Amino acid sequence: MPAAKAYPRRALTALSVAALAAGSLGIWSGTGTAAHAAALPTPDHVVVVVLENHAYDQVIGNAAAPYLNSLAAGGATLTQSYGITHPSQPNYYALFSGDTQGIVDDSCVTPGFSSAANLGSELIAAGQTFGSYNEDLPAPGDAGCRSGDYAQKHNPWFGFGNVPTDSAATFDQFPTDFGTLPKVSFVVPNLCNDMHDCSVDTGDSWVSANLSGYAAWALNNNSLLLVTFDEDDKASGNHIPTLVYGQHVAAGSTTGTAYNHYDVLRTLEDLAGLTAHAGNAATASDVTGIWN
Repeated sequence: MPAAKAYPRRALTALSVAALAAGSLGIWSGTGTAAHAAALPTPDHVVVVVLENHAYDQVIGNAAAPYLNSLAAGGATLTQSYGITHPSQPNYYALFSGDTQGIVDDSCVTPGFSSAANLGSELIAAGQTFGSYNEDLPAPGDAGCRSGDYAQKHNPWFGFGNVPTDSAATFDQFPTDFGTLPKVSFVVPNLCNDMHDCSVDTGDSWVSANLSGYAAWALNNNSLLLVTFDEDDKASGNHIPTLVYGQHVAAGSTTGTAYNHYDVLRTLEDLAGLTAHAGNAATASDVTGIWN
Protein backbone atom coordinates (compact mmCIF):
# COMPACT_ATOMS: atom_id res chain seq x y z
CA MET A 1 0.00 0.00 0.00
CA PRO A 2 1.59 3.34 -1.00
CA ALA A 3 2.45 5.81 1.72
CA ALA A 4 0.02 8.64 2.31
CA LYS A 5 1.00 11.82 0.48
CA ALA A 6 2.64 14.33 2.80
CA TYR A 7 1.60 17.98 2.54
CA PRO A 8 3.91 20.79 3.62
CA ARG A 9 3.01 22.10 7.06
CA ARG A 10 2.26 25.59 5.69
CA ALA A 11 -0.21 24.24 3.12
CA LEU A 12 -1.88 22.00 5.66
CA THR A 13 -2.30 24.90 8.05
CA ALA A 14 -3.88 27.06 5.34
CA LEU A 15 -6.25 24.26 4.40
CA SER A 16 -7.22 23.76 8.03
CA VAL A 17 -7.94 27.47 8.51
CA ALA A 18 -10.04 27.56 5.33
CA ALA A 19 -11.97 24.48 6.40
CA LEU A 20 -12.66 25.93 9.83
CA ALA A 21 -13.83 29.19 8.31
CA ALA A 22 -16.07 27.47 5.81
CA GLY A 23 -17.51 25.25 8.50
CA SER A 24 -18.24 28.20 10.75
CA LEU A 25 -20.16 29.86 7.90
CA GLY A 26 -22.17 26.75 7.19
CA ILE A 27 -20.83 26.53 3.63
CA TRP A 28 -19.83 22.90 3.96
CA SER A 29 -22.71 21.95 6.17
CA GLY A 30 -25.68 20.02 4.81
CA THR A 31 -28.10 21.72 7.16
CA GLY A 32 -29.01 25.22 8.23
CA THR A 33 -30.30 28.32 6.47
CA ALA A 34 -26.84 29.47 5.32
CA ALA A 35 -26.19 26.14 3.60
CA HIS A 36 -29.71 26.06 2.21
CA ALA A 37 -29.17 29.32 0.38
CA ALA A 38 -25.45 29.00 -0.31
CA ALA A 39 -25.89 28.10 -3.99
CA LEU A 40 -28.24 30.99 -4.79
CA PRO A 41 -27.25 34.29 -6.42
CA THR A 42 -28.09 37.65 -4.85
CA PRO A 43 -30.02 39.56 -7.54
CA ASP A 44 -30.80 43.24 -7.21
CA HIS A 45 -34.30 42.78 -8.63
CA VAL A 46 -36.69 39.86 -9.14
CA VAL A 47 -39.88 40.24 -11.14
CA VAL A 48 -42.45 37.43 -10.78
CA VAL A 49 -45.14 37.05 -13.45
CA VAL A 50 -48.14 34.84 -12.66
CA LEU A 51 -50.18 33.43 -15.54
CA GLU A 52 -53.28 31.26 -15.39
CA ASN A 53 -54.77 27.80 -15.71
CA HIS A 54 -52.47 26.01 -18.12
CA ALA A 55 -50.56 22.78 -17.77
CA TYR A 56 -46.88 22.36 -18.53
CA ASP A 57 -47.44 20.62 -21.87
CA GLN A 58 -49.89 23.31 -22.99
CA VAL A 59 -47.11 25.91 -22.92
CA ILE A 60 -43.66 24.31 -23.04
CA GLY A 61 -43.01 23.19 -26.61
CA ASN A 62 -46.20 24.84 -27.86
CA ALA A 63 -45.66 26.91 -31.02
CA ALA A 64 -48.38 29.28 -29.78
CA ALA A 65 -46.00 30.41 -27.00
CA PRO A 66 -42.81 31.39 -28.86
CA TYR A 67 -41.71 34.01 -26.37
CA LEU A 68 -42.14 31.88 -23.26
CA ASN A 69 -40.27 29.08 -24.98
CA SER A 70 -37.48 31.49 -25.87
CA LEU A 71 -37.21 32.29 -22.16
CA ALA A 72 -36.93 28.56 -21.51
CA ALA A 73 -34.19 28.21 -24.14
CA GLY A 74 -32.22 31.16 -22.78
CA GLY A 75 -32.94 30.49 -19.13
CA ALA A 76 -34.11 27.64 -16.93
CA THR A 77 -37.16 25.39 -16.89
CA LEU A 78 -38.54 23.66 -13.81
CA THR A 79 -39.87 20.55 -15.54
CA GLN A 80 -41.64 19.23 -12.43
CA SER A 81 -43.29 22.37 -11.04
CA TYR A 82 -46.71 22.10 -9.36
CA GLY A 83 -49.52 24.21 -8.03
CA ILE A 84 -50.87 23.51 -4.56
CA THR A 85 -54.61 23.15 -5.09
CA HIS A 86 -57.61 24.40 -7.09
CA PRO A 87 -59.05 26.91 -7.84
CA SER A 88 -56.91 30.00 -8.49
CA GLN A 89 -57.02 32.16 -5.39
CA PRO A 90 -55.59 29.79 -2.78
CA ASN A 91 -52.60 29.19 -5.06
CA TYR A 92 -51.81 32.91 -5.10
CA TYR A 93 -51.92 32.99 -1.31
CA ALA A 94 -49.71 29.91 -1.14
CA LEU A 95 -47.12 31.50 -3.43
CA PHE A 96 -47.16 34.78 -1.51
CA SER A 97 -47.50 33.61 2.09
CA GLY A 98 -46.68 29.90 2.25
CA ASP A 99 -50.26 29.04 3.17
CA THR A 100 -53.69 29.18 1.56
CA GLN A 101 -54.89 31.14 4.63
CA GLY A 102 -58.10 29.10 4.77
CA ILE A 103 -59.20 30.21 1.30
CA VAL A 104 -60.92 27.48 -0.69
CA ASP A 105 -62.56 29.40 -3.54
CA ASP A 106 -62.28 32.53 -5.67
CA SER A 107 -64.61 34.72 -3.60
CA CYS A 108 -63.40 38.23 -2.84
CA VAL A 109 -61.78 38.62 0.55
CA THR A 110 -62.06 41.37 3.12
CA PRO A 111 -58.94 43.52 2.58
CA GLY A 112 -56.40 43.06 5.35
CA PHE A 113 -58.17 40.04 6.83
CA SER A 114 -54.88 38.30 7.66
CA SER A 115 -51.86 39.35 9.68
CA ALA A 116 -49.82 36.29 8.73
CA ALA A 117 -46.25 36.68 7.54
CA ASN A 118 -45.80 36.89 3.78
CA LEU A 119 -43.16 37.81 1.23
CA GLY A 120 -44.18 41.47 1.21
CA SER A 121 -44.18 41.89 4.99
CA GLU A 122 -40.85 40.05 5.30
CA LEU A 123 -39.18 42.26 2.72
CA ILE A 124 -40.48 45.42 4.38
CA ALA A 125 -39.40 44.23 7.86
CA ALA A 126 -35.91 43.57 6.49
CA GLY A 127 -35.65 47.08 5.04
CA GLN A 128 -36.15 45.83 1.49
CA THR A 129 -38.81 46.87 -1.02
CA PHE A 130 -41.86 45.06 -2.39
CA GLY A 131 -44.39 46.04 -5.02
CA SER A 132 -46.96 44.68 -7.43
CA TYR A 133 -48.06 45.86 -10.87
CA ASN A 134 -51.62 44.87 -11.67
CA GLU A 135 -53.13 45.26 -15.11
CA ASP A 136 -56.51 47.05 -15.11
CA LEU A 137 -56.39 47.77 -11.38
CA PRO A 138 -58.78 50.76 -11.22
CA ALA A 139 -56.36 52.89 -9.18
CA PRO A 140 -53.18 52.35 -7.14
CA GLY A 141 -54.01 50.61 -3.87
CA ASP A 142 -57.63 49.90 -4.84
CA ALA A 143 -58.53 46.72 -2.96
CA GLY A 144 -61.96 46.34 -4.53
CA CYS A 145 -63.31 43.06 -5.81
CA ARG A 146 -63.68 43.31 -9.58
CA SER A 147 -63.42 45.87 -12.36
CA GLY A 148 -63.67 44.80 -15.99
CA ASP A 149 -60.91 42.27 -16.63
CA TYR A 150 -59.30 42.96 -13.25
CA ALA A 151 -59.98 40.55 -10.36
CA GLN A 152 -58.93 40.87 -6.72
CA LYS A 153 -58.60 37.08 -6.46
CA HIS A 154 -55.25 37.30 -8.26
CA ASN A 155 -53.87 39.92 -5.86
CA PRO A 156 -53.12 38.24 -2.52
CA TRP A 157 -51.28 41.26 -1.07
CA PHE A 158 -54.63 42.94 -0.48
CA GLY A 159 -55.52 40.18 1.97
CA PHE A 160 -52.77 41.15 4.41
CA GLY A 161 -52.96 44.07 6.82
CA ASN A 162 -49.15 44.07 7.13
CA VAL A 163 -48.63 44.93 3.44
CA PRO A 164 -49.34 48.59 2.57
CA THR A 165 -52.07 48.89 -0.05
CA ASP A 166 -50.04 51.57 -1.80
CA SER A 167 -47.48 48.92 -2.72
CA ALA A 168 -50.03 47.76 -5.32
CA ALA A 169 -49.62 49.81 -8.49
CA THR A 170 -51.37 49.70 -11.82
CA PHE A 171 -49.42 48.06 -14.61
CA ASP A 172 -49.18 51.45 -16.31
CA GLN A 173 -46.82 52.34 -13.45
CA PHE A 174 -44.34 49.57 -14.30
CA PRO A 175 -41.12 51.59 -14.63
CA THR A 176 -39.16 52.08 -17.82
CA ASP A 177 -36.06 52.57 -15.67
CA PHE A 178 -35.82 49.01 -14.44
CA GLY A 179 -33.23 49.92 -11.84
CA THR A 180 -35.99 51.62 -9.87
CA LEU A 181 -37.99 48.41 -9.47
CA PRO A 182 -38.50 47.02 -5.95
CA LYS A 183 -36.27 44.24 -4.70
CA VAL A 184 -39.09 41.79 -5.47
CA SER A 185 -42.20 42.62 -7.44
CA PHE A 186 -45.13 40.76 -8.93
CA VAL A 187 -46.74 41.43 -12.31
CA VAL A 188 -50.35 40.28 -12.69
CA PRO A 189 -51.91 40.60 -16.16
CA ASN A 190 -55.67 40.93 -16.52
CA LEU A 191 -58.02 37.97 -16.99
CA CYS A 192 -57.44 37.89 -20.74
CA ASN A 193 -53.71 38.46 -20.90
CA ASP A 194 -52.97 35.94 -18.13
CA MET A 195 -54.52 33.19 -20.35
CA HIS A 196 -57.48 32.70 -18.00
CA ASP A 197 -60.08 33.92 -20.51
CA CYS A 198 -57.96 34.13 -23.64
CA SER A 199 -55.53 31.97 -25.59
CA VAL A 200 -51.98 30.87 -24.91
CA ASP A 201 -50.93 33.02 -27.87
CA THR A 202 -52.58 36.08 -26.32
CA GLY A 203 -50.79 35.65 -23.02
CA ASP A 204 -47.46 34.89 -24.66
CA SER A 205 -47.74 37.99 -26.84
CA TRP A 206 -48.56 40.12 -23.79
CA VAL A 207 -45.51 38.93 -21.85
CA SER A 208 -43.32 39.52 -24.90
CA ALA A 209 -44.68 43.02 -25.53
CA ASN A 210 -44.55 44.14 -21.91
CA LEU A 211 -41.65 42.31 -20.26
CA SER A 212 -39.13 41.39 -22.95
CA GLY A 213 -37.34 44.68 -22.33
CA TYR A 214 -36.94 43.89 -18.65
CA ALA A 215 -35.86 40.31 -19.44
CA ALA A 216 -33.12 41.54 -21.79
CA TRP A 217 -32.01 44.11 -19.21
CA ALA A 218 -31.95 41.52 -16.43
CA LEU A 219 -29.29 39.51 -18.26
CA ASN A 220 -26.70 42.22 -17.70
CA ASN A 221 -27.98 43.89 -14.55
CA ASN A 222 -27.94 41.24 -11.84
CA SER A 223 -31.68 40.64 -12.02
CA LEU A 224 -34.17 37.84 -12.65
CA LEU A 225 -37.53 37.23 -14.29
CA LEU A 226 -39.60 34.32 -12.96
CA VAL A 227 -42.70 33.24 -14.88
CA THR A 228 -45.09 30.73 -13.33
CA PHE A 229 -48.75 29.70 -13.39
CA ASP A 230 -51.22 29.55 -10.53
CA GLU A 231 -52.61 26.11 -11.46
CA ASP A 232 -53.08 23.83 -14.44
CA ASP A 233 -56.28 23.07 -16.35
CA LYS A 234 -57.33 20.52 -13.69
CA ALA A 235 -56.38 17.69 -16.05
CA SER A 236 -52.62 17.28 -15.54
CA GLY A 237 -52.07 16.76 -11.81
CA ASN A 238 -51.48 20.50 -11.32
CA HIS A 239 -48.26 20.27 -13.34
CA ILE A 240 -47.46 23.84 -14.39
CA PRO A 241 -44.75 25.71 -16.31
CA THR A 242 -42.21 27.67 -14.26
CA LEU A 243 -39.35 29.51 -15.97
CA VAL A 244 -36.42 31.53 -14.60
CA TYR A 245 -34.46 33.93 -16.79
CA GLY A 246 -31.71 36.47 -16.22
CA GLN A 247 -28.18 36.90 -15.01
CA HIS A 248 -26.79 33.92 -13.06
CA VAL A 249 -29.23 31.48 -14.75
CA ALA A 250 -27.58 28.78 -16.85
CA ALA A 251 -29.03 29.09 -20.36
CA GLY A 252 -31.08 26.08 -21.41
CA SER A 253 -30.85 24.47 -17.99
CA THR A 254 -33.56 22.28 -16.52
CA THR A 255 -34.25 20.70 -13.19
CA GLY A 256 -36.45 17.64 -12.79
CA THR A 257 -36.74 18.04 -9.02
CA ALA A 258 -40.36 18.38 -7.92
CA TYR A 259 -41.10 21.90 -6.71
CA ASN A 260 -44.31 23.67 -5.76
CA HIS A 261 -45.37 27.21 -4.85
CA TYR A 262 -43.94 26.85 -1.35
CA ASP A 263 -40.52 26.01 -2.79
CA VAL A 264 -40.70 28.97 -5.17
CA LEU A 265 -41.60 31.25 -2.25
CA ARG A 266 -38.68 29.88 -0.23
CA THR A 267 -36.40 30.58 -3.18
CA LEU A 268 -37.67 34.15 -3.55
CA GLU A 269 -37.10 34.75 0.15
CA ASP A 270 -33.55 33.40 -0.01
CA LEU A 271 -32.71 35.23 -3.24
CA ALA A 272 -33.61 38.41 -1.35
CA GLY A 273 -31.38 37.43 1.56
CA LEU A 274 -34.27 37.08 4.00
CA THR A 275 -33.82 34.99 7.12
CA ALA A 276 -37.57 34.68 7.73
CA HIS A 277 -39.69 32.17 5.84
CA ALA A 278 -43.46 32.38 5.72
CA GLY A 279 -45.73 29.43 6.42
CA ASN A 280 -44.78 26.24 4.62
CA ALA A 281 -41.80 27.95 3.00
CA ALA A 282 -40.01 27.33 6.31
CA THR A 283 -39.75 23.64 5.48
CA ALA A 284 -39.59 23.97 1.69
CA SER A 285 -36.50 23.71 -0.53
CA ASP A 286 -34.68 26.24 -2.66
CA VAL A 287 -34.69 25.76 -6.42
CA THR A 288 -31.19 24.53 -7.32
CA GLY A 289 -29.39 23.14 -10.33
CA ILE A 290 -30.14 26.09 -12.63
CA TRP A 291 -27.67 28.72 -11.46
CA ASN A 292 -24.39 29.40 -13.25
